[in-house]
Formats: sequence, C-alpha cells, structure tokens
Amino acid sequence: MKTKHLSLIIVGIVALIFPLVVPSDYYRHLVIIALMWVVIGSAWNLLAGYTGQVSFGHAMFFGVGAYAAGIFATKLQVSAWWGMLLGGPVAMLFALFVGWVCFRLRGPYFALATLAGGEIMRLVATNWESLTEGMVGILLIQSFRSKVPYYYIALGLAALCIFVIHTVMRSKWGYYFVSIREDQDAAESLGINTTLYKNISLLISAFFTGTAGAFYMNYMAFIDPHVVFSLHYISIMAILVGIVGGVATHMGPAVGAFIMVGVQETFRSALFGLAPKWVSQAHALVFGLIVIFVILFMANGVVGDWAKIKRHVFRIKANGVHLSRDREK
Repeated sequence: MKTKHLSLIIVGIVALIFPLVVPSDYYRHLVIIALMWVVIGSAWNLLAGYTGQVSFGHAMFFGVGAYAAGIFATKLQVSAWWGMLLGGPVAMLFALFVGWVCFRLRGPYFALATLAGGEIMRLVATNWESLTEGMVGILLIQSFRSKVPYYYIALGLAALCIFVIHTVMRSKWGYYFVSIREDQDAAESLGINTTLYKNISLLISAFFTGTAGAFYMNYMAFIDPHVVFSLHYISIMAILVGIVGGVATHMGPAVGAFIMVGVQETFRSALFGLAPKWVSQAHALVFGLIVIFVILFMANGVVGDWAKIKRHVFRIKANGVHLSRDREK
C-alpha cells in the first residue's frame, strides 16, 4: 500500500508541474486530450466494466454534453463555462430516456441499441439545423489563449472522475453493480433492483462523459455532428481505451487513454515526419492490431495483467544476462 500511495503522489506531482516545465503547446495539447479520454474511458468502464452493460454508443452522451454547452453559449448567450457545468446534467437527463428504452434489453441487444442511439443522435444533430446549426457546426471564441488553464481543468476533471468512481465502487452501489455484471438473475433473486442500479451506473457514466463533451466544446471551440457523435472517434475509442488499459480496473482507463492517444498521434504524424505520408492513415489498422494483441496475450489489459507483464520482462532480462555470460565464456 505504501508503494502504491508513493506512486500516486509521484504521478500527481508530475501532473501538476508538467505544463510548467514543458513549454510546447503541442505536447500540452496531447496531454489535455489524453486527460479528456481518461474521463470518457473511466465513465465507460463504470457502465461496461463494473456493471456489465457494454455500450457502443457513448458518443451520444459526449455529443449531448458538447451541444448543451455550445447551444447555451450561442442561443442563450450564457457563458461557455456555465454551459460546461450544465453539459453533465443534460447528458444525465438524456441518459434517463436511454436507460428507460435500452435496459429492456440485455447483452448484445443492449449494445446494439446504444449503437443505434448514437447514430440517431448524429442524424438528429445533422438535420435539426435551427438548434444545432447542422453540418455548419457551432463555433465559439476560446476563453484562454494559453493551454495551461485548459490543462488544469482537464486534470481536475480526470482526478474527480477517478475519485468518484473509486468511491462508488467501494460503496454498496459498487457491490450491486458487480453482482449485476456477474449474474443479473441471481442479483434479482437476492432482492436487488437491477433496473434501478443499472440506471444509476448509466447516469454517473453519462454525467462524466457529457462533462467531457462540454469541456471539448470549450477547449476546441468548434463542434459538428460528425465529430462529437462519431462512432469511430468517440464510441469505439472509449471501448479501446478501456480494453487496452484494463476493463474493471480503477486505473486501467487512465493508462489506456495515454497509450491510445500516443499511438494515434504517432501514426497521424507519420511517425513524427520520419515515415511516408500513407502511414498517417494507418492508425485505425494499428488500433485493430493492438486490440487483437491485448485480447490474445493480455486479456485483462495493461493494468489487469501488470504482474504478468513484469514477470515476462524480468524473465527476458534474466535470459539476456545468461546469454551474455555464456558468450563471454
């Protein structure tokens, strides 16, 4: 436990001083995006990893939060930051309807229903031009020129999300969530109102995802339906972050977020300009290969299988030492 606490303290100190010692806005931007994905991945992990309700449509909560912030700012002339505070609650209200519809289904049918919900919201945002401006999108003026304030807001949001989910999972609700994941019928036979607790998990997940969407609206200052309701860039990315980092682990989505953002940016930049331009289009292929590798060799993700990874690494080092000694002889 002491080692764990020391590691968290070190990570916290590094996170706090990072924008002060790294002057590059490019690297600050990457970390801000990674922190945003920590929030989204952790929120998805609560619903899918701990409660067992796999969602393929988390983009709908992200998009609703982003459009709530954008519409409040442009239509009602409310400060964009008030819009950010309202993004999460609006996403929760929308999640009440989604839960009422989708929790009538289980397993793959629930996943397909959430997938359909995300696509429906994308079409609604595209065609309801009087409210969302359609494909023209919503444009704001950024509140800060520097990325440092956005960095600390994203860091605070990520830390709050991880803390709240960790606290929830240590409470009675957390045990109910896990019991639903393991066997919903058995949980119901014990008197657990599974529909209620699945909706509670969904509301918490939607709140943080919607807040991340509202933050994205303020930070990027532009959204359109194909960006914030994207199946590939939002919903699937949330799943990849959870799988790679470790489903049903507290810090898995945080690790997965930094890995996936790092891989994505490395290939989008064509290995930082060292490779041909066609490499920049290969990030989706690399994502697929990473997922296959994780499923085959690290089914519990990087965090879940960390002990196994360390054993293999030390074994490789030991074998290398033995080989070098044999060669010297």
